[in-house]
Amino acid sequence: MSAKSKILVIGGTGNIGKFIVEAAAKAGHPTTLLIREATLSNHAKSNIIHNFKNLGVNFLVGDLYDHESLVKGIKRVDVVISTVGHDQLADQDKIIAAIKEAGNVKRFFPSEFGNDVDRSHFVEPAKSALGSKVKIRRAVEAAGVPYTIVSSNFFAGIFLQTFVQFGATAPPRDKVVILGDGNPRAVFNKEEDIATYTIKAVDDPRTLNKILYIRPPLNTYSFNDLVPLWERKIGKTLERIYVSEDQLLKNIQESTAPLNVYLSIRHSVFVKGDQTNFEIEPSFGVEASELYPDVKYTTVDEYLDQFV
Repeated sequence: MSAKSKILVIGGTGNIGKFIVEAAAKAGHPTTLLIREATLSNHAKSNIIHNFKNLGVNFLVGDLYDHESLVKGIKRVDVVISTVGHDQLADQDKIIAAIKEAGNVKRFFPSEFGNDVDRSHFVEPAKSALGSKVKIRRAVEAAGVPYTIVSSNFFAGIFLQTFVQFGATAPPRDKVVILGDGNPRAVFNKEEDIATYTIKAVDDPRTLNKILYIRPPLNTYSFNDLVPLWERKIGKTLERIYVSEDQLLKNIQESTAPLNVYLSIRHSVFVKGDQTNFEIEPSFGVEASELYPDVKYTTVDEYLDQFV
């Protein structure tokens, strides 16, 4: 057995990043977090930082915009995982440049963790908002940097917990808004499982220069299947309010940012079916639950039990 790759995570205290760092450390990878001085002393992040320290994570004070610290950090590792947030997606070209200069990286995971942007039919403004992900993909390819892209679809903690209802903090008890006809299937994955699959892929030759789709069968649901599942759990029938595609497109046009972006992503998933309307071909992708059948992922059915 070869030694496990050393991993540098950039953006590791964020929404998905904190799960990636934890999964990497727990899987036995020497894990380093590129972190700003201000984040280290940020009270709101103290619990995350404390957890990382207990897991033996190394901290490298630096910044995405400090080329020297970026190159320094990258030279210490084998794999770079970016989990930067939306506002920094376009700036990942700085990571690519640093990887090229360092010359030692075996794999780069750009910050994606959503729909496959090359196979989504986004209307504006999501098309422009997520266009930076497309540009980074092309930049990685052009630079000849070895990569894995993780298409994890929906985060359960954001989308399943709320049934994709705006303003909700838990699944509905009275009525549910369904976009489109409710038939396209979406994929809901627990954040910890996304992180587990991501780290599994780090040293796997089968995921090199491929898209890793996290599309487990038991987490793939249409609205018209999801609602009855929840109704059975709570013993109650919900009022269903269907929003037509025409009405949804009108709502997108009449809304301001960021609501118009959120709505247009939902249009992509629940009207166009962009998370599940294509086959995963071996030429470009692999599916995580097929590659790693040993991972006991949390199913949608199991996830919803906590809210009953």
